[in-house]
Amino acid sequence: MTAKPNTLTIAGSDSGGGAGIQADLKTFQALGTHGLTAITAVTSQNTLGVSAVHTLPAAHVRSQIDAVFADFPIAAVKTGMLGSAALTRLVARTMRMRRPAWLVVDPVMIATRGARLLDENAMGALVDELIPLADILTPNLPEAEALLGRRIGRAVDEAGADLLALGAAGVLLKGGHGKGTDVIDRYYDASGVIETRYPRLPFEGHGSGCTLASAIAAYLARGTSPHAAVRRASAWVNKAFQRAWRPGAGTARVLGHGGRSIL
Repeated sequence: MTAKPNTLTIAGSDSGGGAGIQADLKTFQALGTHGLTAITAVTSQNTLGVSAVHTLPAAHVRSQIDAVFADFPIAAVKTGMLGSAALTRLVARTMRMRRPAWLVVDPVMIATRGARLLDENAMGALVDELIPLADILTPNLPEAEALLGRRIGRAVDEAGADLLALGAAGVLLKGGHGKGTDVIDRYYDASGVIETRYPRLPFEGHGSGCTLASAIAAYLARGTSPHAAVRRASAWVNKAFQRAWRPGAGTARVLGHGGRSIL
């Protein structure tokens, strides 16, 4: 078999299987990479919501990261739920030391169902230490507002420029929480703005943010440029939305990570 590039996700576990580590691994597999994990937290959740969160000790998170870097050549790293200021600073320190070729930061703060997944004290560590290391930052609109400390409204491009000024090389401002008949994602970097647009579907897709950030990391790991990685990942997630279904009692649908991949 042809060797696959290794992609590492540093994120929380979702017992419902739709988001977090579980979504990341399904995405990595579908897009032709070998998935590695460093689990930061264990959540008790399903399609109805999050009922409990247990953050792992920093030493154990560090040991997981050290273990995979000691053995595998890692082509890209994606971070998701980090949970606390201590873990955010730890991940930033290890990324500065390890210097992965690509780092995608998904600033997970609040679950779709409202549970807080990032300690309020962690915002400073995220902005000051981790985001400046990112090749691509992938906030949704509420996360972008939290990072900027203001409402965005119609001033989307101004917000994109301000997010880029936080230090990441590129920012994908996701439009899933916006209004209108289309979901509009905007990617900002030093060369300007790229917009992708897809029809808004009439349901909530559980784990969509995790899946999109992981898809970008997978395409980067396969040697795709950032612009192409964002475009192809957005197209693949749109297909995953079209394959989504309801596995549980909640209204949230789990994305269809299987099927033909857009490689």
